Amino acid sequence: KMSLGAFARYKLKNEISVNVSYNYGRIAGDDKLSANPGRHNRNLNFRNDIHEIAVQGEYYFYTLEDLGHNYSFQNSFRAYGGLGLAGFHHNPKAFYNGEWIPLQPLRTEGETKPYSHFGIAIPMTLGFYFTLNKNYRLGWDICWRKTFTDYLDDVSTKYAPPSVLPNSLSAALANRTGELSLPYAVAANYVPGSKRGDPTHKDSYIFTTLNFSYVFRGRWFKRSGLASHGRITTRRKKSIRVKF
Repeated sequence: KMSLGAFARYKLKNEISVNVSYNYGRIAGDDKLSANPGRHNRNLNFRNDIHEIAVQGEYYFYTLEDLGHNYSFQNSFRAYGGLGLAGFHHNPKAFYNGEWIPLQPLRTEGETKPYSHFGIAIPMTLGFYFTLNKNYRLGWDICWRKTFTDYLDDVSTKYAPPSVLPNSLSAALANRTGELSLPYAVAANYVPGSKRGDPTHKDSYIFTTLNFSYVFRGRWFKRSGLASHGRITTRRKKSIRVKF
């Protein structure tokens, strides 16, 4: 699904920057789309809108300062890796009877208390950008977020007995195999105590983005050891051809 956001990047050194960002993204899944029979017969679905604030350190492992090799230093290219910390808010919902129902209050796996809407993630990024005419940057990145929750999709452990669920709506969304016409032997795999999810692996999510930014420079900055009030000057080496 779609994602969008805004960021600010501050250069600490030539190879290191700090990136502060806000990101919004929607993740979704539907067992009906799965080719795996076990997953298809489980028949669960969800969508989850994630709002995230993140801080990352970025290390530039490849730099080409003079893109085009014309000695103007107008355009450049940089590739980087990033690692940081993020906080996010999420709220998984299921589509049922024509509307999206919030799942966290329903405790569909019989949790003693609802899981939190807030979580912590570790973002790990790989990306690059082009600087055009010194001031404009166009880039791309992909960022994997490792979280410490297993409920981004409201699925983690086992099917709970209807008697421990808060209400009939919770029971209807906890086990949706009844909406399918399954043979008895197959339906027996989706009863209280049977596997509903996999608690051994926490959830994660990935955003990939195209980004555009404008470069704000200080009064003085250096490149190639030469600077003049923000204007770059360079010395082009004179080539001498030796004749024999």
